[in-house]
Amino acid sequence: MKKSLLTTFVAATSLFFTSMTFAVELDDAKDQGLVGEQTDGYLGAVVSQPDVIALIKEVNNKRKAKYSQLASKNNLTLEQVEKLAAKKAYEKTASGHYVLVNGNWVKK
Repeated sequence: MKKSLLTTFVAATSLFFTSMTFAVELDDAKDQGLVGEQTDGYLGAVVSQPDVIALIKEVNNKRKAKYSQLASKNNLTLEQVEKLAAKKAYEKTASGHYVLVNGNWVKK
């Protein structure tokens, strides 16, 4: 019994720290101008590098899963949720970070 509780605790702690590392990587990528918010609710590559592309794919896969969940829960289409998410992401983008405007990356 104690062993399974310990195993669960270790797995949960591991997941927590993995999420924290991922968040730092995303924040760093935004701070360094490597990624930006697109008009479709997803991240895009300002600078195309393999590690940046991998980060974007991971973030966008998680976003799409969440968007699909929200769409289903609220009787909306995925496209409607993506559009709302893009608007929110643009509003929340920090000054100095990139957003896609008319097909060009622009610092906010």
